[in-house]
Amino acid sequence: MKPKARFIASVVKTTKSDIPALPFERGARRAAFIAKRAGEKTDRKSA
Repeated sequence: MKPKARFIASVVKTTKSDIPALPFERGARRAAFIAKRAGEKTDRKSA
């Protein structure tokens, strides 16, 4: 799937859900990305 189509699909999915996911609810994948960007390691697990 091309990036633009993936973005559109995620927007449509989010609008159909009752409440969009808040940044702190997005789990381990987001925490790992932020840590990598910041140059740190994390052992954080999704809640």
